Amino acid sequence: HQSSLPICSTSQCQYIKHSRVSKAGSTASSASPGASAGRHSQSRMKLSTGIIFCFLILGVSSQRWASFLKEAGQGAKDMWRAYSDMREANYKNSDKYFHARGNYDAAQRGPGGAWAAKVISDARENIQRITDRFKHGSSGHGVEDSKADQAANEWGRSGKDPNHFRPAGLPDKY
Repeated sequence: HQSSLPICSTSQCQYIKHSRVSKAGSTASSASPGASAGRHSQSRMKLSTGIIFCFLILGVSSQRWASFLKEAGQGAKDMWRAYSDMREANYKNSDKYFHARGNYDAAQRGPGGAWAAKVISDARENIQRITDRFKHGSSGHGVEDSKADQAANEWGRSGKDPNHFRPAGLPDKY
């Protein structure tokens, strides 16, 4: 007698064919209608249990993704706020502080925020490297500044205090 048993993974449910084997090792045959109905009922129960189990796994997985995406969105807003504050402050030697602060705030949101901070920081530095090449050729102008920005980004993402980079005299508003 062939029946389908659910096998669940986090991404999908798959069904495999399973032969019911008797104690003697031979494949069982349906000896009576009652026995067949009992096995059919058991198969349905196993199938139902497997489907419910898959939905539970997929539900938990989707909640994690939803949480991750929410954190990433909030982290992107934190990065934008730090950038806007940096532009508004227009304060000498404050660049590293705002890099560290944006990354710190985003990473405090959770894994999604830390991911968003890294993606945004890396993209910004890569774009800046390209635009610097057009402005200054291959002179290496800005390479040290870019490395220092990335160090400040990592500092903030790791949970260290961004005030380490805060320049003296920067208004308390920031």
